[in-house]
Amino acid sequence: QVQLVESGGGLVQAGGSLRLSCAASGRIFSLDAMGWYRQAPGKQRELVATITSDGSTNYEDSVKGRFTISRDNAKNTVYLQMNSLKPEDTAVYYCNLRQRWGTTIDDYWGQGTQVTVSS
Repeated sequence: QVQLVESGGGLVQAGGSLRLSCAASGRIFSLDAMGWYRQAPGKQRELVATITSDGSTNYEDSVKGRFTISRDNAKNTVYLQMNSLKPEDTAVYYCNLRQRWGTTIDDYWGQGTQVTVSS
């Protein structure tokens, strides 16, 4: 009942920038948290950044100062501005929407968008 569609991935040189977008639709609510995760080949999926409905953000240490997460609640869209990209940022990036119902948590995921940073 929740659909997430990512866009904006691609191939860039080290030091370049990309902006990822994720549009949510379906049975979503204004209090839902959203975020970005990534998974590199042979590695586990890891948190990149999250943002709550009131704008509180959290970042993985390696992207602090380089990436910025934001959201447009009117458009049900979350963005990830990625600057000063490094080859280590190469991964499939997944959009996440988290719904909380008391102690119950439901996670929804997009299909993923490939980000490749060449050295």
